Amino acid sequence: MPGPIRAFVRAVDAVNRVIGFYVMYLALAMMGLLLFASITRYVFNVPFVWIIELAQFMMAAYYILGGGYSLQIDAHVRMDVAYERWTVKTRAFVDSITVFCLVFYLVYMVYGGWASSAYSLKYGQTNYSAWAPPMAPIKIIMTVGIALMLLQAIAIFLRDIAKVSGREME
Repeated sequence: MPGPIRAFVRAVDAVNRVIGFYVMYLALAMMGLLLFASITRYVFNVPFVWIIELAQFMMAAYYILGGGYSLQIDAHVRMDVAYERWTVKTRAFVDSITVFCLVFYLVYMVYGGWASSAYSLKYGQTNYSAWAPPMAPIKIIMTVGIALMLLQAIAIFLRDIAKVSGREME
């Protein structure tokens, strides 16, 4: 594969690896937040309206921002009926078709996320709850996470094409 393609694949892998490493700590922060909610509610009888909603936003960020890393380390669920019995080239060919469909889907998701984020920023959209937080930050985070998944899917597609053509990327 040409040098710029290899550089793109390495850069996308590095970005998703770093973001995935740091995003995994959001689960711990969310658990701490929910522990705080339990203590303040049941020990001190001081419930906070915003804690559960913030935990939901943190979970959405954790899930979406970790998607590119999950793609990178091949941690997504796969139907393994015959896959393990195929040759490396056959797997790469089938994976390239699957990833091509994923790229097509993620392009539309990024487009929709971009439009939704722009709408949220333009009109100051808030959530329909007692806390009523602005929706723009979580929508922007979700759009960035989907874009990172798109870039990782493209990198995987390029890597699979290299495998099919017999020029595996390291």
